[in-house]
Amino acid sequence: MAVTQKTAVNFSIDQGADFSKEFTVTTDGSTAYDISGLTLQSQMRKSYDSSSATATFTASVVTGSSGIYKLVLSNSTTAGITAGRYVYDVELILSDSTIEKVQYGIVTVNPEATKV
Repeated sequence: MAVTQKTAVNFSIDQGADFSKEFTVTTDGSTAYDISGLTLQSQMRKSYDSSSATATFTASVVTGSSGIYKLVLSNSTTAGITAGRYVYDVELILSDSTIEKVQYGIVTVNPEATKV
């Protein structure tokens, strides 16, 4: 039985720029789930059945008691991603090693015009 509520969140990333965005894990859509000491993992792919990840987010707990975590990609990573639409998800590894999907959605990578 799931202890968290899975939420769909779509967002965009600018190619060639640093990306960082905070999210909250909840039990019912409004009550924060304490993620202190837990591990998160997240990847984006061209499609859910793609055999390899386009990018792996650095996923870290920001405020565990409030369920807040952050996904991060460096500018060098985003520069190497072809502009377009991708899918992603975020998994939370619970203390008993159970893995729960807490978030998923579509990532749109916006093209970069300025290339230095």
